[in-house]
Amino acid sequence: MKDAALERAREQVLAAAERPRVQVRTFFDEPTFTATHVVYDPATRRGAIVDSVLNFDAASGRTSTRGADEIVDYVKHESLTIDWLLETHAHADHLSAAPYLQGKLGGRLAIGREIATVQAVFGKVFNFGAEFARDGSQFDHLFDDGETFSIGELPAIVLHVPGHTPADVAYVIGDAAFVGDTLFMPDYGTARADFPGGDARALYRSIRRLMALPEATRLFLCHDYKAPGRDVYAWETTIGAQRSGNVHVHDGVAEDAFVEMRTHRDATLDLPHLILPSVQVNVRGGRLPPPEDNGARYLKLPLDVF
Repeated sequence: MKDAALERAREQVLAAAERPRVQVRTFFDEPTFTATHVVYDPATRRGAIVDSVLNFDAASGRTSTRGADEIVDYVKHESLTIDWLLETHAHADHLSAAPYLQGKLGGRLAIGREIATVQAVFGKVFNFGAEFARDGSQFDHLFDDGETFSIGELPAIVLHVPGHTPADVAYVIGDAAFVGDTLFMPDYGTARADFPGGDARALYRSIRRLMALPEATRLFLCHDYKAPGRDVYAWETTIGAQRSGNVHVHDGVAEDAFVEMRTHRDATLDLPHLILPSVQVNVRGGRLPPPEDNGARYLKLPLDVF
């Protein structure tokens, strides 16, 4: 069956060679190993912010907008207009700063439509009440697979790439793709698939879908953990580099072999230390729980669940 969305994404990347390239400025949050990308059209200076971070100290329960304020300062200094705040999925390793950035810079908050599936799962895990909507309405827009939009004059298309979670999407903007946690740098491999709703087989198929993009497609990743032997953080690579050198899923790695590797590897991994605060905030679109009658906000800690 022909993948019409992928074909449109391929055509877009190839056509981008004739236009000014999308510009990307990355802000790296070392405590969570997260890369936030400010993406913009150099002609119109309209842009988007992909996968932002709200600083959070778990020991004290304190939040900070230190990293987000650096992004605000950059956007204002460069005279950019932010049209979109894009999330690739509901992150399990950091809290999103999207609502804060939206208040400072404007823009529409968006994620893939399958966020509703994730909300249903974690609504049960955290025993959220009926006041917690499980329909994605905390976001301004829910993207479908193959849906198109624009960043200024640059075309963009959304690809649904489930596996790490059911809701992961990649944003192909001009000649660049922002793939969230689906892939890491070639020397580090691929995302885990053992969270509720994760699926290693779906992850493999999503990765092979991405790898059908032109080899020159620039890939911007959400995380880097510095593979052994590498001294610097990195978050930009290409489809060609992934196809030839990804240690988990380069060309020639069969689906069953990948699923076996991923399943065994995931069984050895600890949970991200911020998974419990992160998920219950991020399924709310990055909004903190409402204050209780004493004015304080509280996060839940489910016992003996994970």
